[in-house]
Amino acid sequence: MLLYTYRSFDMELPTVSIEEADYVIMGLPFDGTTSYKPGARFGPVLIRQATLNLESYILDYDVDIAELKIADAGDVALPVNVEDAIKVGIEAIKELRSVNRKALPIFLGGEHSMTYPPVAVLKPKSYVVFDAHLDLRDSYQGSRFNHACVARRIHENGVEVAIFGVRSGTREEVKYATENGIEWVHARDYNFDAFVDLVASLSEPIYVSIDIDVFDIPLVPETGTPEPGGLRFWDVVNALEWLTERKNVVGFDIMEVSGDKLGNVTSITAAKLLFHILGMSSR
Repeated sequence: MLLYTYRSFDMELPTVSIEEADYVIMGLPFDGTTSYKPGARFGPVLIRQATLNLESYILDYDVDIAELKIADAGDVALPVNVEDAIKVGIEAIKELRSVNRKALPIFLGGEHSMTYPPVAVLKPKSYVVFDAHLDLRDSYQGSRFNHACVARRIHENGVEVAIFGVRSGTREEVKYATENGIEWVHARDYNFDAFVDLVASLSEPIYVSIDIDVFDIPLVPETGTPEPGGLRFWDVVNALEWLTERKNVVGFDIMEVSGDKLGNVTSITAAKLLFHILGMSSR
């Protein structure tokens, strides 16, 4: 058990110790800056519970993820203040890495502000994010670490940023992206070739973040800031397959899963995506 984590719900998978794992899952349950629909603090539990619905054998890859060495580090006990939560998250992830540096970490959220801690610890050269929103605000609702600011904070740390599935943002965010060379693709313009064209030249290693609201609303009705007109499930899976086959990916997260009922649609979508990430990363 890590110093900052607790166990709330076990996945429907056999797990190993963190020391012997090739993949480590850690929850970052937080919704302290949620601006519309609360409940992202329950995201990690909801995703784990939704794995009860899924077969561990992934048809697409001929991989049974029950045979992989997967550890669950539990959920980080985060304070309610976002700046304090980020500090605690960073310390917990540092501790995780001190126990096992070779394992691929996958983080479950939790609102998108909690992507900052793993990026700060893993120090990727590039940040690839699937998101309905640009998240490039300088501040929002009095905080520079609001969920609407995470891509900007990451970019300010010298990380290349590429954003896919966008269909919401402000004029100021678009201006910041243009002036700072941040590439992004509108959901209306998204296709696989556009994705590859943009990410092929990105510096490695790469950290990948999936804000669950990138998907169209029927797939993810329970999320903090839902937006119509999103991507299909297979749009994102195909892109992740390309990245895992051709790029050095140092970490993943699935963020903004929300709700207050077990078995909700959004958590099932997220759990299926988690299983695909595990399967494709093992090939």
